Amino acid sequence: MGGFSLLLIIVIALAVLAYGLYVRLIRIRNKVKESASDIDVQLKKRYDLIPNILRTAAKFMEHEKSLMTELTELRAKAMNTTFAGSPKEKMELENMLNQKLGEFKISLENYPDLKSNQTMITAMQSMNEVEEHISAARRFYNTNVTALKNAVEIFPSSIIAKMLAITYEENPFFEIAETERKPIDTRDFF
Repeated sequence: MGGFSLLLIIVIALAVLAYGLYVRLIRIRNKVKESASDIDVQLKKRYDLIPNILRTAAKFMEHEKSLMTELTELRAKAMNTTFAGSPKEKMELENMLNQKLGEFKISLENYPDLKSNQTMITAMQSMNEVEEHISAARRFYNTNVTALKNAVEIFPSSIIAKMLAITYEENPFFEIAETERKPIDTRDFF
């Protein structure tokens, strides 16, 4: 009976360990999904703010219509793609939108009347705040993807992850676009 009891204790201990690893993996995976949704929430704020900024700026920047049109089109595409549904496509759209927003901010420098307009000042302050929130949400997402990657790759949870087909590949890290790594040359805008 002593050997059977020991074997039973070992089996129970292994079952408890496996269940604990399973619960941990599911929690981490759900944290990644939650943080992806947080990015979508912050991006929705941005999407809601962009039309207000463009309407205000349009009064001043008549000949910048093509940039505003591109921003509007990119915003529409990005709004119709969720981060949780298609992270890679969403990241590409967001990188393009970030690039166009940067061009827009630089072109604002040519309009001193617009820069001093209180509505535009308030809108740009709101935009900067939203951009900070987006950046924080992206960092939170990357932290959770790292935790999932570690849990999926490190033994013994890697065994449970393989059994459950849990991977991190479907959740890539949020990285800046190659174009954003380069310094902005404002001569291109004047």
